[in-house]
Amino acid sequence: MEPSPATGGSETSRLVSPRDRSGTGGGLRLKSLFTEPSEPLPEEPKPVEMPFHHCHRDSLPQQGLTPERLQARRQLYAACAVCFVFMAGEVVGGYLAHSLAIMTDAAHLLADVGSMMGSLFSLWLSTRPATRTMTFGWHRSETLGALASVVSLWMVTGILLYLAFIRLLHSDYHIEGGAMLLTASIAVCANLLMAFVLHQAGPPHSHGSRGAEYAPLEEGPGEPLPLGNTSVRAAFVHVLGDLLQSLGVLAASILIYFKPQYKAADPISTFLFSICALGSTAPTLRDVLRILMEGTPRSVGFEPVRDTLLSVPGVRATHELHLWALTLTYHVASAHLAIDSTADPEAVLAEASSRLYSRFGFSSCTLQVEQYQPEMAQCLRCREPPQA
Repeated sequence: MEPSPATGGSETSRLVSPRDRSGTGGGLRLKSLFTEPSEPLPEEPKPVEMPFHHCHRDSLPQQGLTPERLQARRQLYAACAVCFVFMAGEVVGGYLAHSLAIMTDAAHLLADVGSMMGSLFSLWLSTRPATRTMTFGWHRSETLGALASVVSLWMVTGILLYLAFIRLLHSDYHIEGGAMLLTASIAVCANLLMAFVLHQAGPPHSHGSRGAEYAPLEEGPGEPLPLGNTSVRAAFVHVLGDLLQSLGVLAASILIYFKPQYKAADPISTFLFSICALGSTAPTLRDVLRILMEGTPRSVGFEPVRDTLLSVPGVRATHELHLWALTLTYHVASAHLAIDSTADPEAVLAEASSRLYSRFGFSSCTLQVEQYQPEMAQCLRCREPPQA
């Protein structure tokens, strides 16, 4: 049987319908059965690269630790090793010198080791993918690790303040000035080394009204602001507090070495510089509590975000605007946009998302587009929240 001229091909290159098969010979039926299906098979769906404003900022989810967190892990590993070695040395030196101030410094280093190990665990935990129960993933474990670091320092410092107070009341103790001076000098070097390892660049300088706060990104492809890893920040503050105390202990050890009768300098230095260590945790504790309380990130203002959304062509009003953060660098926004009846919802969604990403560096934005209704102006739920 010759192929039809209309097909423009051979027998095996065209699909044969059941009607065609019923009117042809057995040879053609058998050949068509093994060479071509009777109906086109459904094709497997292929992943399509969507525009970034569809719903995701990044084309594909990033696996494992981000470069910032890899750097944080390396810093914490190095600082933890240094901290552990010098902590053991201070325990031995404090015991030989009978110095509460040296033991206080060693206890602070022990708290540092525990907090850094907790921070490393939280960094590992934050790489786990999101689940149906933990829909945001485990990013906030980093914030919880920073909180545990601060709380541990407060607890250890409270115990040491009590011991220092007891020593001030009772003078029945003796201190070896030479061993104390040597150990205090090594402790200062150790804390300087750890501070160097953990140091991160501060926020960008700003001449605006925001002062030392972090300025929003300008137009263009935006990335999250370099605020620094929360766990590394907490560990760095820990080390700064220990450095201050080590300097105080060093000064006290010099005084006791040359003037043994002034041995009260040991508990006094413990008392004064422990208070300084507690005060140094205030910024980190404030940021952690703001994150856990779902507060607006310090680097993002409610009014600038609202005005940016209202500046999108076609947007008449906005409500249900919520801004929060999972970590210092992972900011999230959601809002309802009320648009004109003539506006294109897809164009409004794309433009609004693009402006939020580029100007403020949000990691995730969820926008709901709806048609503007006049009664929205009187709706209590559509009103803006009051000032705090």
